[in-house]
Amino acid sequence: MASFLNITSPPFFSSRTSLSPSPPPTFTAQLTQFKKGWCWKLKCLPSSGPSQETDSEPPETAPSPSNSASLLSSSSVSTYNWCAGLGGVGFLETAYLTFLKLTNSDAFCPIGGGNCGDVLSSDYAVVFGVPLPLIGMISYGLVATLGLQWSGKKFPFGIEESNGRLLLLGCTTSMAVASGYFLYILSTKFSGTSCTYCLLSAFLSFSLFFITLKDFGLEEIQKFLGLQLCIASVVIFSLNTSYATLRPASSSLADINLEYFTTEITTPSSPFAISLARHLQSTGAKMYGAFWCSHCQEQKQIFGKEAAELLNYVECFPNGFRKGTKMIKACADAKLEGFPTWVINGQVLSGDQELSELAKVSGFKIEESNQPS
Repeated sequence: MASFLNITSPPFFSSRTSLSPSPPPTFTAQLTQFKKGWCWKLKCLPSSGPSQETDSEPPETAPSPSNSASLLSSSSVSTYNWCAGLGGVGFLETAYLTFLKLTNSDAFCPIGGGNCGDVLSSDYAVVFGVPLPLIGMISYGLVATLGLQWSGKKFPFGIEESNGRLLLLGCTTSMAVASGYFLYILSTKFSGTSCTYCLLSAFLSFSLFFITLKDFGLEEIQKFLGLQLCIASVVIFSLNTSYATLRPASSSLADINLEYFTTEITTPSSPFAISLARHLQSTGAKMYGAFWCSHCQEQKQIFGKEAAELLNYVECFPNGFRKGTKMIKACADAKLEGFPTWVINGQVLSGDQELSELAKVSGFKIEESNQPS
């Protein structure tokens, strides 16, 4: 029984039941044993509270400047892609208009009437002697090139991304201001004229401006607001200076709107005039004129009604005339300086001519019986 009690009883009862008593444990030993047991229990308890988060999760650190730059770069990729895409569309449009302007060709009108080229052929399509579409082509090409390069994180000429964003903002700001100025010109100087290309270019310019602007926070926008206002002032001042000399001359023609009309030839034709007209027709001689030109009508009256109908007459404004209206391509290719203009065997004669002079230049042999009186 004593042995059984000694095995199963707790340590602190063993001093009473043991047959051979042992010295009681000291206070220091008991305290040490208590600490070990308590520490063991603390380690076995389920961990909870802030101590677990501290041990299991790494401490949060503030993003480094390099991480901030990478986040900025990734957020700007879509902006650069938009700039490349819209800038490319604008480049193609202005390249087409530049070709039309340099070759003096007629513009294709996808929407509206046949006066798409009126604005392109006007004095407002030139800035300091440089065709306006050419300036637009360079601007759109620059924006498209920068957007294409920077969308692949390629920064040419050692330009940092922050400076690149600022360069794009300056370009798109100047383009948007210029587009707003030309919309004002279109509504005041070309009222009633359809210009699909002008509206498309304005849409692209404003879209590029707002897409670029959205990458800047409110504080950055306030910081660069003075720079944008300076750019806008320079653009408006330059355009006003370029067009200042045009306004007095063009104001008197701004309201001209002539519908095409025909004038009846009342004089009869002589046999000589009819023979000369047939000869001029057979040799390919052409008379260029305009329906509103009084000298052209006088030239037809000299030939008479029957002979005038035999002439190779080219009307340069078959759709009427108003400010900015272009001549047809045949007249533009002839590089006319006035009306009427005769082109006979490669020789150019300006103004209305006597029948004898036309016969001499064309090589028409005047018979005595058919000589003009």
